[in-house]
Amino acid sequence: MRKLATLFTDSYNEFKYVRTITLTGMLGAVSVVLGYLTLELGETLKIGFSTIANQIVYYLFGPVVGGAFGGALDILKYLIKPTGPYFPGWTFGAMLAGVIYGILYYKKTITFRRVLAAELLVSVICNMLLGTYWLTLMYGNAFLQMFWLRVQKNLIMWPINSLIFYSIAKNMEASGIFRAMKGSRKNTTGL
Repeated sequence: MRKLATLFTDSYNEFKYVRTITLTGMLGAVSVVLGYLTLELGETLKIGFSTIANQIVYYLFGPVVGGAFGGALDILKYLIKPTGPYFPGWTFGAMLAGVIYGILYYKKTITFRRVLAAELLVSVICNMLLGTYWLTLMYGNAFLQMFWLRVQKNLIMWPINSLIFYSIAKNMEASGIFRAMKGSRKNTTGL
């Protein structure tokens, strides 16, 4: 429990650095742009790439920054390109996903098992359970009917999303990009 509290405290302290705010802003912009590069493989199956930039934020800055980033980005994406009515449940789900990814990635070595576990946890909690519940509240559809469709989609996408992020993250780690992004922590004011 103490490790978890330290993880949250360290992530909260990331807000002290101008580099954190700058990088999250830039990666947020990348995420918005990547959101337009979605491959639609059918009516309900889409492969999107915007989560790659999001997961880099969660890995670099942890659950507190990740939760704030997820919520802010959800609202920003809605303002840029609304797809239906705004519903705060989706923002909560995005924040929760940021916290979950942040807990599992922050200050830890990226392994394929860890990425698979994080993807599965977010898929089950945020996408299958909460996402289906939000759709039920918004549109009045039957929960179980929608749930099984969402389970199928998420189980198909789970290894694909995991492999995409793992491959990119390992290459960025090996090339020193993550180290460069984190940079020095000496200057907290940016002045």
